[in-house]
Amino acid sequence: MLFLPSVALCCFSTAAVAMAAELLQDQLSLTSKVNEKVSFSCKDTDQCDDDYVYWYQKKETETFTVIVRIDISDGEVYSGYNHPQKDDFSAVRKGKGCELRINKVKLLHSATYYCSCYNYWYGIFGSGTRLYVTAERVVKPKVSVYPASRADLKGKSSLLCLATSMFPPLVRFSWRREETGTTEGETVEFGEPGRPAAILLIDQEKAAAYPYVCSVKHQGGAVEARIPAQTDCRSYSGALLSAGKSNRTKRFHCIGHNSAIFYLIP
Repeated sequence: MLFLPSVALCCFSTAAVAMAAELLQDQLSLTSKVNEKVSFSCKDTDQCDDDYVYWYQKKETETFTVIVRIDISDGEVYSGYNHPQKDDFSAVRKGKGCELRINKVKLLHSATYYCSCYNYWYGIFGSGTRLYVTAERVVKPKVSVYPASRADLKGKSSLLCLATSMFPPLVRFSWRREETGTTEGETVEFGEPGRPAAILLIDQEKAAAYPYVCSVKHQGGAVEARIPAQTDCRSYSGALLSAGKSNRTKRFHCIGHNSAIFYLIP
């Protein structure tokens, strides 16, 4: 069984806090060479109370800086915010949303870009798209899944999903039950740079009865890994023993009653 430090699990009690409305930025990251063109998308702007969508630039050591404002009713763009690179950017309407564009990327454009608007008395933002100005190629993550547990989970099982070896390093995790495709349980994300991870906390009975899939979204495409149900482990282990398999080359992770069982599949 993989045991995790307390810091990785202490947030489970608050993980289900209701999320505020959010604009959709489905590009986690973009990579571009110098002088190439890039576009950042913003969707679900029908949540906005007025017709204005704002685009912000956020560099690691700086605050949010507004670049442009676009009126999504008529496409009119206002760029009088004195952003130092304002002439490098443009904005256009796109369906029910809009795009921010850079026609010729420069090294100084490396940053995260957010769209925002107002909903009643508060502002809502997208999740941001990080731009990497680099010639490095995009590499999909390697995804590993493990059962992980602590003695104080009180009838719960925790499933761990780990992403490594990717570029850019940004990923987004999601879990689903394989048979129904539904999302359930509580999820916490944590980890160190280049090795992000996510834990799904679910009832032990469900972990024993159903396979679960961890899906990792990345600029290079989604990568998935499957954790079988406990009953799958029992039937598969019996099949291996009866077949007398000895030449095994692929690792297979299963959940046992009190420990993690690792089988090698031919």
